Amino acid sequence: MHTKLIAEFFGTFWLVFCGCGSAVIAAAFPDVGIGLLGVALAFGLTVVTMAYAVGGFSGGHFNPAVSVGVLVAGRMSGTDFVGYVVVQVIGGILAAALLYAIASGKPDFVAGGFASNGYGELSPGGYSLMAAFLIELVMTAFFIFIILATTSPNAPAGFAPLAIGLTLTLIHLVSIPVTNTSVNPARSTGVALFAETAALSQLWLFWLAPIVGAALGALIWKFMFDEASKT
Repeated sequence: MHTKLIAEFFGTFWLVFCGCGSAVIAAAFPDVGIGLLGVALAFGLTVVTMAYAVGGFSGGHFNPAVSVGVLVAGRMSGTDFVGYVVVQVIGGILAAALLYAIASGKPDFVAGGFASNGYGELSPGGYSLMAAFLIELVMTAFFIFIILATTSPNAPAGFAPLAIGLTLTLIHLVSIPVTNTSVNPARSTGVALFAETAALSQLWLFWLAPIVGAALGALIWKFMFDEASKT
């Protein structure tokens, strides 16, 4: 169990540090200008790299919503679930703290939103609470569905990390303008603690919508495709 938790800690740390770091440092640097596409790719690559590195130990969740989906699908125990969520959140917070320490070393640094998620005034495109809730729910549901599908016994072996990473990239390409893309409560929690906005007051949505979406995606997979994947 300790090995699983260590794997989840490092995987989540890497996702938050590099994914949010691409937005806080690289996207904000005028001579680099990686933009929305670069940030989306960064998040996808964090999952691909860590899923191959430590996914064999823990399953490569790196996200409380993914753990919810796997739990609902009956692929993990409640005891494992609690431990996973705790270390994922700790990993996300420590990654955000390190990112803040590095980013604040620039003389004109302003934390601002600090890659946090939001709706209304905190949405990159000014989208409403309902729009934010819907896109986070739908994107997380499909994310979990694809994770369960690509890790099922009938899926081609060895390709799940690529499919999952590309899915996360696609999710970011669509939803960054709406919420700055969460689909991961640990990612949202870590950076919200260091944002200079009201991100903490909106954090509830980026726990609620991904969790509901994850459960929905898992239920759809479980009742429509799980038995067929075992035959």
